[in-house]
Amino acid sequence: MTSRTDTTAPGAAPAAPGAGSMLALNNVEVIYDDVILVLRGLSLAVPEGKIVALLGSNGAGKSTTLKAVSGLLPSEHGEVTDGSVTFQGQDITRMDAAERVKLGMSLCMEGRHVFEHLTIAENLTAGAYTQKGSGEDLDLVYSYFPKLADMRSRVAGYLSGGEQQMLAIGRALMARPKLLMLDEPSLGLAPLLVQEIFGYIKRLNEERGLTVLVIEQNARRALEVADHGYIMEQGRIVLEGSAADLRENPDVKEFYLGLGEEGDRRSYRDVKHYKRRKRWL
Repeated sequence: MTSRTDTTAPGAAPAAPGAGSMLALNNVEVIYDDVILVLRGLSLAVPEGKIVALLGSNGAGKSTTLKAVSGLLPSEHGEVTDGSVTFQGQDITRMDAAERVKLGMSLCMEGRHVFEHLTIAENLTAGAYTQKGSGEDLDLVYSYFPKLADMRSRVAGYLSGGEQQMLAIGRALMARPKLLMLDEPSLGLAPLLVQEIFGYIKRLNEERGLTVLVIEQNARRALEVADHGYIMEQGRIVLEGSAADLRENPDVKEFYLGLGEEGDRRSYRDVKHYKRRKRWL
């Protein structure tokens, strides 16, 4: 596990961040409306065939990171002003969002955003607009989400939150992605549904070899299925490591997993000091 305050040994040539990974962000800076700096030199990598979790509180910059990767920043007056984003070795920093989908990148946005007036089957068909969708693609989605198969004629607006999340993931799979990106898949779901959704994500990774980048506030669930994790604060990566190491880190336990030591009681003054330690500054 490494803090991002580490430095390269004297005389050693620095390795390119994410070298050999499916997705790599190298010192990415993002500004909104030409004045609001959100990402401050962010670097991370997603190796092929792995699940990577990006964790952090509200306002840390997690969703902006996904928009930088998926090409959605221009629609919100945002721009990558420094650094680069590469996918399978190709620089996609300035590439149009639709072209990124064709390369094999699929995004499940926060809030699911299903087409509420279309049926489940029509939503799934719409997800294959960049590919020549086939019955095999539908069969694959229905095999992972049998509940969707049973309700394929139901209008999506009448689905529960958990069913809509399944539909959003299924629709993303119709584009035959190499990289699946999920923005807060647990948002607004009951704990049992959250466990079920993350179970699907793990199965897709293990059985299909699907590479996954998941953005989450529910650190406990994300680290249960992830191989590697990054913790983000104020537009920067402050800590990274294997999911197992992060689960055992005392600061991560306290501030992201809610697992402080039993009987631990801190005054406001102590908490302020502890927060400074938590930020690894």
